[in-house]
Amino acid sequence: MTTRPGSIEQIRLEMETLLDRLAPEAPTDQRAFVADVLRSAVMLLHDGCDSGQIKLMSKAVKEMRRSWQVFNHYRGVRKVTIYGSARTPEDHPDYESAREFGRQMADEGWMAITGAGDGIMKAGHEGPKREASFGLRIRLPFETSANEVIEGDPKLVSFRYFFTRKLMFMAHADAVAVFPGGFGTMDELFEALTLIQTGKSNMVPIVLVEGVDGTYWPNWMSFIREELNDKGFISGEDLSLVHLASSPRDAQQHILKFYRRFHSSRYVGGTFVIRLSRPLTDEQVEALNTEFADVVDAGRMSLSGPLRGETDHLDLPRLGFVHTRRDWGRMRQLVDRINDLP
Repeated sequence: MTTRPGSIEQIRLEMETLLDRLAPEAPTDQRAFVADVLRSAVMLLHDGCDSGQIKLMSKAVKEMRRSWQVFNHYRGVRKVTIYGSARTPEDHPDYESAREFGRQMADEGWMAITGAGDGIMKAGHEGPKREASFGLRIRLPFETSANEVIEGDPKLVSFRYFFTRKLMFMAHADAVAVFPGGFGTMDELFEALTLIQTGKSNMVPIVLVEGVDGTYWPNWMSFIREELNDKGFISGEDLSLVHLASSPRDAQQHILKFYRRFHSSRYVGGTFVIRLSRPLTDEQVEALNTEFADVVDAGRMSLSGPLRGETDHLDLPRLGFVHTRRDWGRMRQLVDRINDLP
């Protein structure tokens, strides 16, 4: 069989040959994915893309690769992404709450991810200090430097594009803490909620935090309930995706409770697998089957060890079932019930 020069098949063969030579020790599945990346890049030259479009893709891939280089050194360490205004002054109650929250999370072995600017972002670094902080800086005409806590640290990553930066905020977050802010903060919060609500991101706790006697989040929650929930734009269960914290300590405790028994989750083929850091009894699973039958598409929830195809956390027990792939507010309620069981 011959292939036409410049055809997709010919490009695929060229990419596979190149990877056989450059990365012979890499796992087969990883080489296949990299071949897809290379093939897509070459096809830009055949698709009529202009230089600006090719440049965007090139820089976006570089930004993602650089970020993973940094974060891959800290696999297995829980991380909380902290959002909030860059304009919050250091004598503001919100600033103090962000600093205290970051410190309390660091005391539990967590690291903090912020946008590396001033205001809440700086406070989020001051609490855990430099060694437990990541900074994801965006290049803006009026905001080009990082705060003094994270400036010069190897865990500071610079971005040209908001979409790659926001991807990294969520991809590495085991929790999200949001403090009062403007358009950018609202954008980040609603994106986090949308990703979790639609199953496009890992299910993680989202906490809303502010200073003593603050009214920002109670007013926001009133809007969400009255204008979104009561008018049917969201489901009532979606309110379970966010927690209005009464204090930094309450926010910290809410996050830690989320991981009391729940460890992580993923799909393995058609099965949704919840990894557990503490086992469940058969009686407890039976109770979950009764209460949460609506999230099971076929069969029942059952306990198991690692499924075929899983490669990590193989020592943890599993709760698996065929999920409906919707109603993630109910899924969050399932996680809460699992954590509440004695």
